Amino acid sequence: MSDVENWVVPYAGFRYQQDTIAVSAAHQQEKLAACGIDADVFAGFIDPAFFIGIAIHAGIHSGISAEGNINMLQALNMHRPVALGEELVVQGRILAVTEVPRGLRVETDVWFEDASGARVISAPRTSLRPDPQRAGVKGAGERPVPVIEDVNGLTLLDHYQLSPEGVRAYSMEGNSIHYELEPAHRAGFRAPLIGGGMGVHFLMAELWKALAATEGPKSFDAQIYFRRPIFWDESVGVFSRAGSMSGWDAMALIKEDELGNKKVATEIGLQLRR
Repeated sequence: MSDVENWVVPYAGFRYQQDTIAVSAAHQQEKLAACGIDADVFAGFIDPAFFIGIAIHAGIHSGISAEGNINMLQALNMHRPVALGEELVVQGRILAVTEVPRGLRVETDVWFEDASGARVISAPRTSLRPDPQRAGVKGAGERPVPVIEDVNGLTLLDHYQLSPEGVRAYSMEGNSIHYELEPAHRAGFRAPLIGGGMGVHFLMAELWKALAATEGPKSFDAQIYFRRPIFWDESVGVFSRAGSMSGWDAMALIKEDELGNKKVATEIGLQLRR
């Protein structure tokens, strides 16, 4: 559905059209290369971060516009690794729509099932649908408590420098605040900001590298919080935090402000299951 006159205003109970999707090796290679990530890290499996964008596009194909929307909270639960080229059925529904000072806060559940009907990926999220008439107004609902309170207790894993060319090459149609200056300015941002899913690729790549001996994690639950925008010309560090049990319990993308202070842009509460 591409005719803007036919876009559906989100409402609780709206169900997505069922669809079949697959991520090819060529697509993964192209998009991860735009991020500066070696696709071979994932050893023939799909980087789960792709399912964030695919879930958003499932909404677009069902008539829910993503233009100008901002991802705030994202769960990403991988019940098992998904092979490149494997066909999955995507389904979804809108759970709740709440009016907040800046517009509408929309809670959505999207999931992916394999040929047997088993759920292999779950990608529920909470997003803000800004009201253009309320530009400059603050307030998008209750703000979750931080996962990471002390950035000094983190370990640096890698560093990525973003560029407008790379962000444009990665970004897919659906929300132009991620790849065009004018829409980003209208939304109140100094420049286009990367989509939440693009940032999660950096985190997933480091997670797979750390578990390369076992070809990556077998299953995990991740609660992802998008705290600050990451603009298309910024650099970010990827950090991890060791948990009380074996492995990491948190990861983050961190950038520095004008004074050199480290600020959490995206953070993940992580529960690995071996």
